[in-house]
Amino acid sequence: MNWKVKHCTQQFTSTSYGAELDDKSSDEKSDAKPAVEEPSKSGFDAEALERGAKALREINSSPNAKKVFELMKNQEQARLAEVAAEKAHYEVIQAQADIDRQRKLAEEQRNLIQQQAQAKAQMLRYEDELARKRMQTDHEAQRRHNVELVGMQEQSSIRKEQARQVTEEQIQAQQRQTEKERAEIERETIRVKAMAEAEGRAHEAKLTEDHNRRMLMERISGEKEKWLAAINTAFSHIEAAGVYTTREGARVMWGYVNRLLGQPSLIRESSVVRFPGFKIIPWVKNKAAAFSTGAGAASSLAEYKNDLGNVVLHPSLKRRIEQLSRTTANTKAHEAPFRNMLFHGPPGTGKTMVAKEIARKSGLDYAMMTGGDVAPLGPQAVTKIHQIFDWAKNSRKGLLLFIDEADAFLCERNSTQMSEAQRSALNALLFRTGDQSRDIVLVLATNRPGDLDSAVTDRMDEVIEFPLPGEEERFKLLKLYLNTYLSNQNEAKSNQAFSFKKIPQQITIRDITDDILRDAARKIKEFSGREIAKLLASVQAAVYGRPDCILDSMLFTEIVDYKVTEHHQRLKLAAEGCHPV
Repeated sequence: MNWKVKHCTQQFTSTSYGAELDDKSSDEKSDAKPAVEEPSKSGFDAEALERGAKALREINSSPNAKKVFELMKNQEQARLAEVAAEKAHYEVIQAQADIDRQRKLAEEQRNLIQQQAQAKAQMLRYEDELARKRMQTDHEAQRRHNVELVGMQEQSSIRKEQARQVTEEQIQAQQRQTEKERAEIERETIRVKAMAEAEGRAHEAKLTEDHNRRMLMERISGEKEKWLAAINTAFSHIEAAGVYTTREGARVMWGYVNRLLGQPSLIRESSVVRFPGFKIIPWVKNKAAAFSTGAGAASSLAEYKNDLGNVVLHPSLKRRIEQLSRTTANTKAHEAPFRNMLFHGPPGTGKTMVAKEIARKSGLDYAMMTGGDVAPLGPQAVTKIHQIFDWAKNSRKGLLLFIDEADAFLCERNSTQMSEAQRSALNALLFRTGDQSRDIVLVLATNRPGDLDSAVTDRMDEVIEFPLPGEEERFKLLKLYLNTYLSNQNEAKSNQAFSFKKIPQQITIRDITDDILRDAARKIKEFSGREIAKLLASVQAAVYGRPDCILDSMLFTEIVDYKVTEHHQRLKLAAEGCHPV
């Protein structure tokens, strides 16, 4: 019973809700409200406790106490249900708040993502704009570069055109000069021919006079010895003074007669002489040589030997040339087709001399022409080429046709600087050399073999390179030309003993030993055979410049050093000309 009272008191005290039990308790509680006083300072309300106890006693004494407790139990359960409902409602509110907070966070995150996306899109647009501006700048720079490049190409074309015009003017000037020189040579030839004819008529008249004189001597036997002595004296003076002039004049005259009587105009030099009565001239020449002295015969023999000795080559190259000479001679003997040859190498290395030597040793006639004479002929070049090959077939021995500077008109047909006339001349030569010939050996010489047309090189059976002479070859050339330009001069002067000209002072050679010549050969490392010949000609001129005409080692070394320096300067100028600044 006590626990019930205590429980009711606590419920009443805690909830302040005791008036709902019945009307009476409500009245009492309403009556008791004005009497409520403020609690004591300790916080304990004794009157409320008393009222609760009183209400509890009344409840216990009431016949509806059980219903009251049931009602209170129901009320407590209802209150707990409300508390549970409030708790559930609170949890729902809390869950809704969590959902709202998460939705807000998701919204904020979505907004942040959108902002980032917008910022990234703006950055991409900015970068695209920068790339577009940079591309426009590059395109503008490329356009300016292309404009400058086109301008440079136009300037280069203008310079090339100007250079071409200058070259054409130089070629035309050279052609005019060549024509002028050719006209002068023809005039000189005509003059020499007239002089030779006059001398022939004078000689014929003199022979008639001699015949009359001999008839007179037969009539007057007493004066026979006197007239014979006078005639011998006269002939000795005539031979001594005019044998050289007669020989050279006859050589020029023979060349002119050959040209008139069938030799093509492009042939500059030839051993072929074919005209009526050509055997009379050697007979007259031999008769004239009968009056010459033994010194003259020795000079002719020395000249023939020197012609053989002028060919100074490397031993391996010399062996190959000798083999080609024997091969050509055997080919001619067996009537087999000849083999064409291509000689290439620096200028002055002996290509022309070797061609002559091959022709001489193989027993062939030789004819020489130069490719630079073909271009000025223009449309007539084709006819001249055919004339050469038709003329060459008339040689009974076979002909070695030597074309020097062949690249002048046999260059590559794809070249833009090649005229139509040159292309036609090249085609004419290709036509005449398409098959191997039993009449003609074609020998081409060039300093630029790479410029030749491929069809021309295909027709060459032997390709021989002529390099610059080595040290041993330079030593031999120095000895050869020292003997030619200096030692042989004394012999030539001794042959003029019976002439009316003043005999010049003889050249004296002192202390020029082989060691000095070998030292000079080491110095002139890049000299060709022609340059070595010019070197010795300069030495000869320097000796003639001295009053005593003495050649010593000091003068020789001085001239060699000077020419070596001049050679290097020439090479430097040529290199600067090929690579202008």
